[in-house]
Amino acid sequence: MKIIPFLSIFFVSITSYGQADTIRIKELLTVLTKTSKPRNHQNIDQLNLCAKFISNNFKEYADTVFYQNYQVGSLTYKNVIARFNPQASKKLVIGAHYDVCGNQEGADDNASGIVGLLELARLLKGKSLDNCIELVAYTLEEPPFFRTEYMGSFIHAKSLKESNTEVIGMICLEMIGYFDEAKHSQDYPIGLLKLFYGSRGNYITVVNKFAKGKGARKFTRRMDRFAQLPVKKFNGPKALTGIDFSDHLNYWKMGFSACMVTDTAFYRNKNYHQKTDEMGTLNISRMALVIDGIFFSILA
Repeated sequence: MKIIPFLSIFFVSITSYGQADTIRIKELLTVLTKTSKPRNHQNIDQLNLCAKFISNNFKEYADTVFYQNYQVGSLTYKNVIARFNPQASKKLVIGAHYDVCGNQEGADDNASGIVGLLELARLLKGKSLDNCIELVAYTLEEPPFFRTEYMGSFIHAKSLKESNTEVIGMICLEMIGYFDEAKHSQDYPIGLLKLFYGSRGNYITVVNKFAKGKGARKFTRRMDRFAQLPVKKFNGPKALTGIDFSDHLNYWKMGFSACMVTDTAFYRNKNYHQKTDEMGTLNISRMALVIDGIFFSILA
């Protein structure tokens, strides 16, 4: 009789009750990107429509859904928050921003991350969880608010710090849909890294700073184990260009363990912050595998 390793049994069991739906991913991306106006800070009505769409989707699956409103001058901006198993004392945060930089569709940056949240919400419905999982769709990640106290993630991370919430980790989804098998399609902040990570942009990366903390370390290890596409783990100093270019930086500021799941943004996707960042450039099937990997990893 053939003995199946415990890990194989576990993987079969978790894959049997949910995988990312590529048809739904396309539908969600279409709604988020094909809007009458770009979803940037100047078009607050469009941002509000986007927030409402995210909220309505969360409400189909989560135990609790609400807006975290805050003021920037005379305007009110909104984070959208969904909680699963909200009574648990310990919390895992998974977040992505829904605004874009300038006048563009922002398919990879960062409709892909938001779709990741929405698919995770669907997959998490009814699951038995040890901790509270909090999905957060942030506003105002992009310039001119990047690295300011008006970032939606700064507002959220600060609220957790001030309430003494026990956060076991934070996972930032930042551009998870662009892949390229061609040689020399992948760049790096330091050229020498190509010798270790390769020249093809065909993998997903989990980015950490040195001294990343227990939560980020555990998730990174599990993502490497469960994702059904190549995963490359990157650790570096906070000063390295790009390592803190998203919402996880505010959780680092507040002392929480946090990491970023990314296709490496402008180091691979040359549509970054351009009008060419459109849905047709994304690899939906691989994006689905990224979402599956995150889902399996947080439930492991």
